[in-house]
Amino acid sequence: MRKWPGLNRNLPALLFSAALIALWELTCRKLTLPEYLLPAPSQIILALKKNYHLLMKHASATLHAVFAGLLLAVAVAMLLAVAMDRSPLLKKVLYPLLVVSQAIPIFALAPVILIWLGVDLKPKIAVVALVCFFPLAVNIVEGLEQVNPEALELMQVMQAGPWFTFKAVRLPSVLPHFFSGLKISATYSVMGAVIGEWLGGSTGLGVYMTRMMHSYKSSYLFAAVIIVVLLSLILFKISELLAWLTMPWSREEHYQNNTRSE
Repeated sequence: MRKWPGLNRNLPALLFSAALIALWELTCRKLTLPEYLLPAPSQIILALKKNYHLLMKHASATLHAVFAGLLLAVAVAMLLAVAMDRSPLLKKVLYPLLVVSQAIPIFALAPVILIWLGVDLKPKIAVVALVCFFPLAVNIVEGLEQVNPEALELMQVMQAGPWFTFKAVRLPSVLPHFFSGLKISATYSVMGAVIGEWLGGSTGLGVYMTRMMHSYKSSYLFAAVIIVVLLSLILFKISELLAWLTMPWSREEHYQNNTRSE
């Protein structure tokens, strides 16, 4: 049975990270640094154990915003990318605006988002969608641009219907680009939800981190950071797994390349 690529390729990074954590622990113990300034990894793990249930409660609230915002970003990005692909004039008008929109800091939009949507779940979803939208839209547009025109002409000669043409030609061309954008967006989505929680709210990892920062409980703050990192990595790996399951031709190509290299 062929293995899902990427199971063992992260081993060097894991070993290097373990060495850095060990150095971090030794440095904190040797210099006897105060916990509020820089907690040792052992103190962070202890804080994680003590506040595990509370962290999971806040993480659950954050994930609600993450999934809702990510789904919204995917839907809007796909619709807008298809519309720009169908209309060159629309693409000339909107594509530069998409690029310019990335120069606007999300914090600059915070007052407007709060005025429009309030302080409940809606602004968090909006921030996640704004953060995730651009990588998805740009990658889908590039995928649609790179559809083989000769294959489309062949479909016309064969009098294939729009659905068959989409399934046989357009979809295989777009999927690699879509999943590239999804991996980036999935990683950014947790960060976007935390930023949204900093803007306002009563639950979520961003709210928890703000409270711990004001209390100078650095070990508890780092524990929340670990949860954020783990959630981002899990979402990235889920996106990677979905790409592996959805694109069997890419899986076959990867297997053949590994066979030749061996």
